[in-house]
Amino acid sequence: MKPRSLLYSTPAGLYCPQGDFHVDPLRPVARAIITHGHADHARAGHGAVLATAPTLAIMQARYGENFASETQALAYGTPITHRGVEITLHPAGHILGSAQACVRMNGCRIVVSGDYKRRPDPTCTPFEPVACDVFVSEATFGLPVFRHPNDHAEIAKLLRSVAQFPSRTHLVGAYALGKAQRIICLLRASGYDKTIYVHGALQKLNALYESFGVSLGPLAPATTDSKNHFEGAIVIAPPSAIADRWARRFADPVTAFASGWMGVRARAKQRGIELPLVISDHADWDELTTTIAEVNPGELWVTHGEEDGLLRWASLEGISARALSLIGYSDEGESEQSAPA
Repeated sequence: MKPRSLLYSTPAGLYCPQGDFHVDPLRPVARAIITHGHADHARAGHGAVLATAPTLAIMQARYGENFASETQALAYGTPITHRGVEITLHPAGHILGSAQACVRMNGCRIVVSGDYKRRPDPTCTPFEPVACDVFVSEATFGLPVFRHPNDHAEIAKLLRSVAQFPSRTHLVGAYALGKAQRIICLLRASGYDKTIYVHGALQKLNALYESFGVSLGPLAPATTDSKNHFEGAIVIAPPSAIADRWARRFADPVTAFASGWMGVRARAKQRGIELPLVISDHADWDELTTTIAEVNPGELWVTHGEEDGLLRWASLEGISARALSLIGYSDEGESEQSAPA
């Protein structure tokens, strides 16, 4: 079977005609496989949704109990067959419950990565390479200039600043789903055991993470009227909140932002970020190219991001590659700023 007969791009997203389902559809469809819970991949209104149990829980928390007509949870590595198409989900290492969707029929295997990263992350299961005929990859940071620093070194920068400015509140912008919980866990791993204060938009998702066994330590809502209460404290909030009047309640805040894009000085300056933290939930250039070489696909399809750089690299490596140019996926969780939480 030719790969493009098993899975191809449509206005609604990647579609498998034999199984009559979409993967991470861009609009409501009859049947959907969802790789992870970020709003640009997991939309409400589908008929039937197949995903990991944490992803279904995230969608319910964000969109309500009736986010789909019916749902089915599938554990990592457990195959099911639908209309002759074998489907398995494999860890993507992006956020809690994130998965790569593997579809297989008549000896042809295609793996759709969704979003992924290769670095250790205590909030989610590590990425699992899956050999395939076609690897469908993101390319958010698909240029050689993007090489993310060590996560713990970035957290050490934050803790040094807290020690240096003990009377100031450190206000950290982090996407509500995935990044915020990862920052909290990185702080705990670095020995920070004090109460971490959080914006209200994070509370439901923090509780969800803890219900799946991710320990976050002592947390409290950032809801006092006294600025002095937050002197020397770390407060985590969605990126949009740190630029909002909500941030005025804090004592001379040091504004930080955790994102892979903080490696671009112009972006940090544009946002008025005093302490950029280069921490990404997406693969950087080395992780992308290493992963593709490890998976060793016959073809590489790129969904979104800096696709030209990755396509050029693939060409030099002798890998057949093409851009799907799917419109509707965002870079580094940008849609999470306005997504319900």
